[in-house]
Amino acid sequence: MKVNKILVSQPKPASDKSPYFDIARKFGVTIDFKQFIKVEAVSSKEFRQQKVTILDHTAIVFTSRHAIDHFFGLCTELRVNVPETMKYFCVSEAIALYIQKYVQYRKRKVFYGESGKIEGLIPVMVKHKTEKYFVPLSNVHNDDISHLLEANNLQFTEAVMYRTVSHIYEPSELEGYDMMIFFSPAGIVSLKENLPNFEQGDMKIACFGPSTAAAIKEAGLRLDLEAPTVEAPSMTMALEQYLAKNK
Repeated sequence: MKVNKILVSQPKPASDKSPYFDIARKFGVTIDFKQFIKVEAVSSKEFRQQKVTILDHTAIVFTSRHAIDHFFGLCTELRVNVPETMKYFCVSEAIALYIQKYVQYRKRKVFYGESGKIEGLIPVMVKHKTEKYFVPLSNVHNDDISHLLEANNLQFTEAVMYRTVSHIYEPSELEGYDMMIFFSPAGIVSLKENLPNFEQGDMKIACFGPSTAAAIKEAGLRLDLEAPTVEAPSMTMALEQYLAKNK
């Protein structure tokens, strides 16, 4: 079956220079963008039930912009005044710079890793071994961070400050597509919640990342296109190659 209409489970790109728009023009296909999941803060009541005191800590570990937004949002709601002496440890420079949205950026209190992953931040944190670290998390997380911090004898506390939930659509909004592209296991959960009687049939399913691929297969769905690969390190490259091969 020829692919004419594609649904990408992400927000629409802000720039017209996105490769998705180039692909749409090149192959004469329609590409729509619908966010299957959204991130929202936990309530102040839910946070208090975790029995964590933010001001017992001297440093915060940020793994994403979502973590920054919801940390400072909850602090405002809880009337927690974060002291100027608080230090911030971020997995990348981009996330570190994002902190300027909430606090004055000073290199002496904002640190970041080089790799963009928590593994790259650990050596920086080890140099500040006396800090008491607070780690804001999503409700969907694994134990990789806690295992790394424990292995390096760092003092830390984790707490859930935000959650990933499904974006609910009318069934008609998700019908008529020849291909759907997913980027997280939560997207597959959202698909099932939106269309509980979903039958794949001839529709193609594509995904980015091994965890998403595993979720698709566990849901009993057929995976037709997976990225990244050596030939296609990005989803747009994989999609372009697929459309060229199957046009």
